[in-house]
Amino acid sequence: MTDPEARQPGVTRKALLRAALVVPAVPLLAGMPALASTPSGQPLAVTPESCDDDDLTPPQMEGPYFKPGSPLRTAMVDGAGARLTVTGYVVGLACQPIAGALLDFWQADNAGAYDNVGNRFRGHQFSDPQGRFTLSTIVPGLYPGRTRHIHVKVQAPGRPVLTTQLYFPNEPRNSTDSLFDPALLMNVQQVGSARQATFDFVLNVPGTPPSPSPTATASPSPTPPTGGTWQPYQPYAVGAQVTYGGLAYACQIAHTSLPGWEPPNTPALWQRR
Repeated sequence: MTDPEARQPGVTRKALLRAALVVPAVPLLAGMPALASTPSGQPLAVTPESCDDDDLTPPQMEGPYFKPGSPLRTAMVDGAGARLTVTGYVVGLACQPIAGALLDFWQADNAGAYDNVGNRFRGHQFSDPQGRFTLSTIVPGLYPGRTRHIHVKVQAPGRPVLTTQLYFPNEPRNSTDSLFDPALLMNVQQVGSARQATFDFVLNVPGTPPSPSPTATASPSPTPPTGGTWQPYQPYAVGAQVTYGGLAYACQIAHTSLPGWEPPNTPALWQRR
């Protein structure tokens, strides 16, 4: 696979929309994802209001540290550092959510070093049926010549791979990094000692836009089950109690479960009781 040339930094309409976003608790339109939420359920930013060719997520170079075969996981907190959660959607040109899109993340550790032997701070996952993804990691460290960034490959099923990078706002090195592109800035909030960020990937995938209901309805809040066996595609709130393999677990991060996220495989999501 050959990487496309890194696009020269420039401000697109999507970047301007993203920069102007406020964070209101607005309702969802039925059938259409309208809010990206943190694992605790707090809304951060609306999904793209425009998804035409001008709003495609720009590609960037792969860099020298990519390794194939990363583990399937949504949490890659593999060392010390300020906690970071990134959430968002993968959508196509008609703003339609893309389910089952591959997202492969890799980044430097807190000291600015990449693990080129093992899989520390490397992992891949798939977007859920609504096109959503969640990544739990740390704020990457700095190394000479670059600003803070997270690498990612995104691929809709049966479509070409987009290789790009995500950036942090208000970083001093953004102005001196030749690869920095403001169109790839995440929305980042400080929440206590951690950071919560959102970013929506717009891929060159044609499709039919979602058909929202004419009546806006409030987004349902997941209710912690009183018990039962863990199941995929179920919303679990913090404190939810489930059993799996004869053992009991408590939910630590609100999420919608997917195959492969069974409690023994996702200690960041489930705590043994």
